Amino acid sequence: MSKITGDAFNVSLLKRVFQYVKPYRRIFIWSVILTILLAVVAPVRPFLIKYTLDNYILKGQYSGLVMMTVVMLVLLVVQSVIQYSHTLLTNTLGQSAIRDLRINVFNHITKLRLKFFDKTPIGQLITRTVSDLETISDIFSEGLIVIIGDILQVIAIIGVMLYADWSLTLMVLLPMPLLIMATSVFQKSIKSAFQEIRTEVSNLNTYLQEHITGISIIQYFAREEQEYRKFKKINSRYRDANIRSNWYYSIFFPVVEVISAMSLGLLVWYGARSILSKPLDVTPGTIAEFILYIGMLFRPIRELADKFNTLQMGMVGAERVFKVLDTNEKTVNNGVYTPEKMKGAISFDRVWFAYNDENFVLKNLSFTVKAGQTIAMVGATGAGKSSTINILNRFYDIQQGEIKIDGVNIDDYELSYLRNKIATVLQDVFLFSDTIFNNITLNNPSVTMEEVVDAAKKVGAHDFIERLPGGYQYNVMERGATLSAGQAQLISFIRALVYNPSILVLDEATSSVDTETEMLIQNAIDRLMKGRTSIVIAHRLSTIQKADQIIVLDKGEIKEIGNHQELLKLDGYYRRLYDLQFNSVGIAK
Repeated sequence: MSKITGDAFNVSLLKRVFQYVKPYRRIFIWSVILTILLAVVAPVRPFLIKYTLDNYILKGQYSGLVMMTVVMLVLLVVQSVIQYSHTLLTNTLGQSAIRDLRINVFNHITKLRLKFFDKTPIGQLITRTVSDLETISDIFSEGLIVIIGDILQVIAIIGVMLYADWSLTLMVLLPMPLLIMATSVFQKSIKSAFQEIRTEVSNLNTYLQEHITGISIIQYFAREEQEYRKFKKINSRYRDANIRSNWYYSIFFPVVEVISAMSLGLLVWYGARSILSKPLDVTPGTIAEFILYIGMLFRPIRELADKFNTLQMGMVGAERVFKVLDTNEKTVNNGVYTPEKMKGAISFDRVWFAYNDENFVLKNLSFTVKAGQTIAMVGATGAGKSSTINILNRFYDIQQGEIKIDGVNIDDYELSYLRNKIATVLQDVFLFSDTIFNNITLNNPSVTMEEVVDAAKKVGAHDFIERLPGGYQYNVMERGATLSAGQAQLISFIRALVYNPSILVLDEATSSVDTETEMLIQNAIDRLMKGRTSIVIAHRLSTIQKADQIIVLDKGEIKEIGNHQELLKLDGYYRRLYDLQFNSVGIAK
C-alpha cells in the first residue's frame, strides 16, 4: 500500500489552493473578519456572568440582574448571528473555490493524451475529481480559517484569564503539558489513519468503476462469487482504516476530558481555599467565570488536532489533485493552420511509432492516399491498423517520420480543427446516457435538427429513430443499453457524418451489426465515401474489395500495397488471408 504524505502548512501548496479564492476575495475577507469577531466575543459572556454574580446576585440587586440578563441575551443573539454568517461564508467560499477547481481539473483531464489514460485507472481519476476535491473545500470550511479562529480564541481566553486572576490561570493551565503531549500523539496517529482511508477510498472507487463497467464479462464467466470475495477484502480494508481512525478518537477525547477535569479540580480546590481565606483572594463570580473559561479553552484545543488533520487531508487532497493538473501529457497544440477546406490527401513518410517509446508497433510506415480515394487496411490483430488511425488523429505522437494532410504536417494543424475534419466510426460504439440527438451532436449548438435528420436519412436510420418513444429525444441510457448493437452503430455513423468530414475512418464499423443492418448501411456508406477520403479497417475482406488501394500490415510493417486484384495476383500475404477466410465459409474463389 502506497503512503501519501503531505505538509499541513506547505506554503506553496496553500498558495495554489488560494489562487482559486481570488475571485471570492470579498467573501474571504468577511470570513476572516467574522473569525476575529468570534474570538473577541467568546470571552465576554463568562466575564458578564462573573460581574452579574458578584455585583448583583450576591448583593440581591434584582434590577441589575434583569439588566445583565438582557445584555447577555443580546450578546448571545449577536454571537449566534456571527457564528451563522461565519459558517455560511466559509462553506460558500470553499464550495465556490472547489467548483472552479473541479471545472479546471475536468477540463485538463479531457485534454490529456490517451497515453495517460492507458496507465491511469479511471476510478482513481474519479476519486481525484470528487472526494479529493471535497477534502480541499474543508480547508476553508473546517480547516485553516477555523484553526486560526480557535487559536485566536484560546489566546483571547488566556489573556482575559490572566487579567482576571493570574494565580488561578496558572493553576488551570498546570495540566496543559499533558494535553499538548496527547494532542501531538493523536495528530500523528490520526494523520496516518486518514492517509490510509484516502488510499483505500481510491482503491474502492477504482475497483467499483472497473467491475461495474465490465459487469457483463463477470456474468458471462460466472465470476460473481470470486469478485464478491475480492470486493469484500477491499471493503474490509476500508472499514478497518475507518475503525482505526475512530479508535484514535475514542482514546483521545476521553483523555482530553480527564485533563479538563483535572484543571477543573485544581480550580475548585484552589478557588475554594482562596474563598475560605480571610480576606477573600477570589470571589465566587471569578470561580464561575473560570469554570466557563475551562470549557471554552479545552473545546478548541481538543478539536484543534482534528481540524489540523482536516487541514492535513485537504493538503493531501490538494497534492493529489495538483499532481493531475501538473501532468504534462497534453497533446501539444501549437498548430494554427485552419484552411477553409481540407481536401484529404494523406501521406505517411517513414513513420515509426511506439506506445511506450521502446517497443515499436509501427515501423517505417510509408504510403500516400490521394484526396477522395478509399484505402483499406488489413492484417492480423496487433498488426498496427488501429494504431495508424490513432496517430492520424494525433491521439498519440509519433517518434520518427512525418504525417501530412494536403501536404501540411498534421502538427501544424490546429488540433480541434484536425479532429473535426477526421470522422471515425469505431467497432465499439460509446453512447452517453442522453438523448439520441445529443449523442449525435455531442451538445454542439451549431448542429441543427435538420442536419441530424438529413444525415440519419442518408444512413437509413431515420425510420427506426422515429419509431422510438420521443424520436430523436429518446434517452438511450448509459452506453446505449436500450438500443441494439446495430442501432447504436447507425447512430455512430450519423455522429460521424453530421459534421461533413473531409476524411472518413471506418474501424471495423460494420463488424458489430447483423447482416440485414449491414446491407442497410452499405449502400449509404458507398454514397458517403464518394468525394471523401476514406480509410476502412476490416477483417472481412468482402467489405474492402472495392477499395482503390489495400495496405497489408503485419507486425507494424507494410507487406503489400495494391488493389484487390493486384494483391491476389501477387499470391502473397493478402492471398493467404483471402484463401483462409473464404475457404472457411465455403465460398469458391
